[in-house]
Amino acid sequence: MISSGLQIVYTQDEVAFVQNLVYYVERAYRTPDYGMWERGSRYNDGTPEIHASSIGIAKSALEAINGCNLFGEKGASWSVIYVDIDAHNRNRSIFETMLPRESSSKSVDAALLPTISFPAFATHEEVLYNETKANIIRRLKGNYGFKRFGRDGYKTVLEDKHRRYYKSGEIKDFDSVENEWPLFYIFMIIDGVFKSLPEQVEEYQNLLKTKVYKDQNGDPVIPMYYYVPEEYLETERNEPCSVNRLPSDEGRGYRGAVDHESTSMYLWNQAMFVIAQLLTAGLLHINELDPIRRYLPSYNRPRRAGRYSAFQGTHTDLVVQIVLIAESMRLQAMMATYGIQTQTPHEVEPVQILSSTQLVKVYQKLGVNNKLNLQGRPARPIGSLGTSKVYRVCGMTVLCYPLIFEVSEFYLYRDMALLIDDIKTELQFVGKYWRLSGRPTVCLLIREEHMRDPQFKKMLDLFAMLKKGYCDKTKVRIGRLQNLISSSCIEHLDFVNTMETDLDLAQFKQLQHDYIGYQSLTDVPKAFAYAEDVKDYIYMANEPLSDILNEIRNSVGLYAKCQLYGILIKREGINYEINGTTVRDHLRALYQHAGSLRFWMAVRYCSSLLNHTVDSISPFITGVLVKGKQIAVGVVGQEETVFDKPMTPAEIQSVMYSTIQPHNTVQAVLQQEILLYCGRLIGTNPEMFKGILKIRIGWVLEAMKLYLQMFVKDAKPIENYSPYEVRQFLIKVLTVKEWAHAEKVPAHFYNQVWEVLMRCPGGIIVNGRELPQQPTVSNMTRSELTFALLVESLLHHVQLPEYRQIVVELLSIVSTILLRNPELSFQKQLDLSQLVEDSFIMYRKDHNLLNLEDKSSFFSAHYSVTTGYLARAVVNNVLTGGCVTTILDTNDAVDSREMCKVT
Repeated sequence: MISSGLQIVYTQDEVAFVQNLVYYVERAYRTPDYGMWERGSRYNDGTPEIHASSIGIAKSALEAINGCNLFGEKGASWSVIYVDIDAHNRNRSIFETMLPRESSSKSVDAALLPTISFPAFATHEEVLYNETKANIIRRLKGNYGFKRFGRDGYKTVLEDKHRRYYKSGEIKDFDSVENEWPLFYIFMIIDGVFKSLPEQVEEYQNLLKTKVYKDQNGDPVIPMYYYVPEEYLETERNEPCSVNRLPSDEGRGYRGAVDHESTSMYLWNQAMFVIAQLLTAGLLHINELDPIRRYLPSYNRPRRAGRYSAFQGTHTDLVVQIVLIAESMRLQAMMATYGIQTQTPHEVEPVQILSSTQLVKVYQKLGVNNKLNLQGRPARPIGSLGTSKVYRVCGMTVLCYPLIFEVSEFYLYRDMALLIDDIKTELQFVGKYWRLSGRPTVCLLIREEHMRDPQFKKMLDLFAMLKKGYCDKTKVRIGRLQNLISSSCIEHLDFVNTMETDLDLAQFKQLQHDYIGYQSLTDVPKAFAYAEDVKDYIYMANEPLSDILNEIRNSVGLYAKCQLYGILIKREGINYEINGTTVRDHLRALYQHAGSLRFWMAVRYCSSLLNHTVDSISPFITGVLVKGKQIAVGVVGQEETVFDKPMTPAEIQSVMYSTIQPHNTVQAVLQQEILLYCGRLIGTNPEMFKGILKIRIGWVLEAMKLYLQMFVKDAKPIENYSPYEVRQFLIKVLTVKEWAHAEKVPAHFYNQVWEVLMRCPGGIIVNGRELPQQPTVSNMTRSELTFALLVESLLHHVQLPEYRQIVVELLSIVSTILLRNPELSFQKQLDLSQLVEDSFIMYRKDHNLLNLEDKSSFFSAHYSVTTGYLARAVVNNVLTGGCVTTILDTNDAVDSREMCKVT
């Protein structure tokens, strides 16, 4: 509206209010809400969930308002709204990941139509747009309009208007008799105009014509919805789309109606109808309806004049600019001998090199308003895209280096191989998702500490590759900062000039040396390889305090010392003093020392005792969750905690240290590492996680240990490998075909369980945990994620992984038998544990096993062997009265082995 020329905002208080709304909306990607229809999950039981439509509209809103001057084109410098480009990108990424699904419980929802098309135009990825629209049309389109979503009971004759929420299992009653809303015919007409699809426009105009009524003035009125009359409910259920539906009173503007709701028009319908009529009659142009050109991809929108960045980036031939900053002249000279030109912080002056945490300090001033008690921007980190802008602030020009170069308290930054990998990922990420005007400029730091790393030669190889102009398939250009600024994306942080406070920004310090020093890598002293005899000190947990202190004084081993400090923490607390220094400070010093030596066992142990948390772990967990998967953390054999909704960093830290650390100190940080790597991998390689619905981090670690035993000669404990090596082992475990069958469920597995449950009135039970037929099949449908997660929670309680895999095989076999014998259904509760037991008894007899309890040989037998015994157990159950049948006579002399062959 402001872009069209209207003046709406007049005061600085209003500007601050809108800016703080932006901070709220930026978190849409990880905020469960009640969705466009304000009902939450489709069960209408008061439960919110992550909705793609909510995230998509938030993403579009952030794009639209970024760089917008709320006072209009000639507004003040402090009336501009700023959006965190990385927060926008997280919303975009997660929105496009979820499509064409709306949420965990709603695999399709008409709410996505106004999200992907007018007015939000939240995606310009043609494949996603087409797939989502086709999904909505195929599954929700009716003869009178579109259903909002499957089993939507709103305003149907069956809905109890006096109850806010539905009872358990009630939504099954609304199956196939949901109301149909003509509103979505109108949306399809408007969509057809914007997308230049005349046949679509004509189709939905013809459908809409028969749904238009005239009010008392002869003006066209469109009913709110069409419903199935009570007397025809069963007919419609048996033969969908066969019944003549009736228009709602709401929205028809009946004269003399009793209640107010019946006399009023349904204004959403009427507004959209007017817009559609104006568009199709040629009286309104799409550019007048959409003055900020949301309908165009960002790279095709008209360039916005002004000092502020806007989502108008180049789509093709994007070049990522790279500035190499050396920490010292000595380092610069050494790099030059290898043909790599760098600049020192002094050489780029007056441009200042800052860490992104300093930029966070600047942004915290944005949106502060004491009158409204608004606190300004939360101290969220600046991500990869945000650090690729050049900033003008308080007369200074500033370039920030990315988070991957931050010296954080978490140890990952110490691994050079991981850093090299992260630099490649960073450049590819920026190149792929940059959508701002101007080129991105990435600052790569080279520290003297890097030079002493054994892997530094690989970093030189990386820079040599970048000099050639490519990072894999991303175009890059290394240059002097002064030459690159003119083509960079420049963000003016003018709001800081209005502050009466001085900003004390710590710049990246250049190291000074009296002489240039090293001429080549052969001159550089390397960090020597450290090793010690690893000894377990758990036996000292109950020893006298004096003995523990003596052992600390006498121990030279780093791993020995950190274990002993851990015992002290449990007994005396982390603030206990030894020689005037607290255990915490002793640990910090030990952590730094072990880190400089790359002795990863001790690094991780100290990190856990200091309760460290991986930086920015929350978005990675959210990235896994919106893929429809859950995460379970915990030590194998102990209680696990399941992440099934986004959490704050503080909540994540609490879970990690309460669930894991009491049972295994090192795994409190090692599981965070694995979780982080899974979050990154699922974004770039989602196929790795196909068939896994719940990523059980403790068991993933167990699989990695097994991998080491089987394939790595002279394997070390996994916690003593570098972070990069741990990530490589994880990738191996997720991609080796032989492991895939042991770690993942078969294709269509959850559909198979649904089929079994439909034929088990008594439900399914395993290890005492029950999956009841009702209200499960009434509440849910086979295709929704909620059902798959329910099955997963049933299997989750089978602790032994081999046993769980056998149960998965068993369910697949039962499904196959029922599929090939449609006349069968289970008379009693299907007890999977008993069927496994029966299979084992047969196996034991055939193999003359004496041990009645040890099933290890059965579990380790080849798949074809276990399948045979499981099938025999199921068939025996059928033949001894476990099933009822309309055709098969259970008295027939059918040999179970023969039936197994048939099935």
